[in-house]
Amino acid sequence: MADSTHTQDPAAAARRQQRLEELCAALIRAQSAQTAVRYRGHRLEWQGKACPLRAPHLQLDAQQDDWGSCRGVADAIALRLRHHDTGLHQSLLPESPVARLVFELLEQLRVESLVPAHHPGSRRNLHYRFSVWSNRFLASGQTESHLGLLLFTLSMMSWVQLGGGPIDEGTEMLIESTRMFLLREIGQPFGRMRRHRDDQAAFGEQARAIALSVNGLIDDLQQQLADDDQSQEVLEEISQRFGLLLDIDGDGEEGVSVAGAGSPRNSDAEAGYRIFTSQYDKEWRADKKVRPELLTTLRHQLDKRIREQGLNVNGLTKKLRRLLARPENDGWRFGEEEGLLDGRRLATLVTSHADRRVFKQPRNEWRANAAVTILVDNSGSMRNHMEHIAMLTDLLVRGLERTGARTEVLGFTTGHWNGGKPLKDWQRRGRPANPGRLNERCHLIYKNADTSWRRARASLAAMLKGDMFREGLDGEALLWAEQRLLAEQVNERILLVISDGCPMDTATRQSNEQDILDSHLMAVAGRIDADPRIRLCALGVGLDLSRYYRHSQLLDLEQDPDNRIFDEILALLSRSIRG
Repeated sequence: MADSTHTQDPAAAARRQQRLEELCAALIRAQSAQTAVRYRGHRLEWQGKACPLRAPHLQLDAQQDDWGSCRGVADAIALRLRHHDTGLHQSLLPESPVARLVFELLEQLRVESLVPAHHPGSRRNLHYRFSVWSNRFLASGQTESHLGLLLFTLSMMSWVQLGGGPIDEGTEMLIESTRMFLLREIGQPFGRMRRHRDDQAAFGEQARAIALSVNGLIDDLQQQLADDDQSQEVLEEISQRFGLLLDIDGDGEEGVSVAGAGSPRNSDAEAGYRIFTSQYDKEWRADKKVRPELLTTLRHQLDKRIREQGLNVNGLTKKLRRLLARPENDGWRFGEEEGLLDGRRLATLVTSHADRRVFKQPRNEWRANAAVTILVDNSGSMRNHMEHIAMLTDLLVRGLERTGARTEVLGFTTGHWNGGKPLKDWQRRGRPANPGRLNERCHLIYKNADTSWRRARASLAAMLKGDMFREGLDGEALLWAEQRLLAEQVNERILLVISDGCPMDTATRQSNEQDILDSHLMAVAGRIDADPRIRLCALGVGLDLSRYYRHSQLLDLEQDPDNRIFDEILALLSRSIRG
């Protein structure tokens, strides 16, 4: 994955990383038969919880590791999900961090040894990834210390014992004496591992015995090094490279609770969100905030840019129809030569024996029984991208409307920079602690669901008026868009957020907990995402939004958009619909 062209272009590197994570998650789902696997915020999740990767050879380096390593790690995770009992594992897990890491390593090597014989590609991937990790550890020079050599030897001999080998002659010679020493300490349980690899409980007993023995050996070694500062530095460096300092106690095998239904952490964050006062909040029709003459000029400007870019609304409409439209009965076709007998034409059978057009067939019209809300972040940092966003939004609305879908385009901002009238009220009341939101909430309606694109053309151009862009209260905007969308009587509801970052209101953050807005957004997004009535997804403008939204796509709007950008958007919509 190391490539100078990608490192020079952060946006391209971020898109590549997102695509890589999507591919790896798809591979894991396919091979493990677990559908609830995905990456969120560059972190692997399973069933909405963090999926910890404890074994050191599963830790990828985005700057160094290639696609082969990614495939190897994906195969390793799939085997873990397929052949691993979390509850049983937890019951056997040692308490000491070092013993736990050794236990995790052995369990991971066990499940990797269960790769089916008819999957030779997966076996090669696993071998490649472990070899890359071991060669990198050797190249780091950490095997020159007793501790590094001990841990490396245990890893290699366990890998060979469970069917991963062979290893090269140089490595064999390096670890030989340490291997003999370890076998004197762990020989009996080590010898039983291979025969019990199909039985996690029996294997776990042997792995636990090995882990506790190795933990004792390392404790003895640490005692010997306790008075040697230089040796202590070596110990810490080896621990970091090997993975001993992974946050093992921070999030156990069950993982960290993330945004989702029934999560107390997120429910509390949403319920506990405070608003100092809402009396100054506003909801505006966007076209009423712009002079009619200027609105006409902005619409001409938008139309000109769309023509210059050659954006194809007809092609977009066809793709949206394939994605959203479903056949609906729209009456009957009469005078058919086959189908259901039409009683009104029975006389034809008598008067004209050769005329077979006495049947009728149902007439199906493909329509999208759906409502799509596009929620646009109107924070100040979005101003530079708004021309491109307006073009994309305008064409999406046109294409969706042609499929029969109902569409809304909404925006959100604040009344002032750095707090407004609520901030002044708070100051006059003596600045009580943790006041909550201290700015006016301003919601903009560019197009409502009952207005056609043709009638809303001018209003959509109001996106280009930059002086309405201030700060953003994303969580409250999501709640507003959700309430409007749930009022639509349709079969499918999609909420598409377009934003370039996390929520921000300076006065609110300075006067409350630093993460008040972030926590609220994550809680609201998590609850909506768990609601089967709405499909929530997000387009990140130059920024990965997967921390907040389970379905997200990174967009690069530094260059003028072309028709390919709609393929990325359609792929995102498709993922959100599939769930």
